[in-house]
Amino acid sequence: MERARLTRYGVLSVRGDDARDFLHAQLTSDIEHLPGERAALAGWCSAKGRLLATFLVIPAAGGFLLQLARDLAPTVAKRLGLFVLRSKVKIADESDAWVQYGIWNADRTKPEVAWEGGTVTVGISEGRFLQLAPAAEPAAATNADEAQWALQEIRAGRPLITAATQDQFVPQMVNLEKLGAVDFHKGCYPGQEIVARAQYRGQVKRRMVQLRAPAGVALQPGEAFNGGIVVDSAGGEMLAVMPV
Repeated sequence: MERARLTRYGVLSVRGDDARDFLHAQLTSDIEHLPGERAALAGWCSAKGRLLATFLVIPAAGGFLLQLARDLAPTVAKRLGLFVLRSKVKIADESDAWVQYGIWNADRTKPEVAWEGGTVTVGISEGRFLQLAPAAEPAAATNADEAQWALQEIRAGRPLITAATQDQFVPQMVNLEKLGAVDFHKGCYPGQEIVARAQYRGQVKRRMVQLRAPAGVALQPGEAFNGGIVVDSAGGEMLAVMPV
């Protein structure tokens, strides 16, 4: 079993009596019916249907934790807070309060979301887990580095929107609907009309694909590549949104 400490992710907390309804009205996934033992991948879009962030939504006591790119956490917390209005919701950037780990090649299975004390373990796929532990607790031992986890995510086709790629893609360009992160039957959310139009009118002309990076070239998210844009890169492999 490999375990790596992850620094590229941040954490927002969304808590309060209206947290579920609030997130359901903001995100591309069905949060209204999300059970407590499951996590959900979701996007948050601008009014123009472009992704401002990708989240892993984790049910927690009194609300939810949202895992996202660390470099987006402060600005997304502030911008998302503008939509709270009179809802009974509190949003906080808790990135410094959690230590995150990626675990893979595990020979054990757990419920998709399992809380043990203040630590939560989230099943991502067979043998792959995320773990969020309070920063105040002793750090867990690691035997791998973060780039190896990023490569696992690339091979699984899971996009991470960062500051470099924010506001560039509709969800379908990074295959969120194929990952179950877009619900086309739920109510409105920011950008919903544009996302639906792209789906049903065949207007998606660019798609995310997995590619080998050119030898000796370290491409970064947001960089241009052969007419496309790099989404993520690690270990000589990358995800890039390319013309189709």
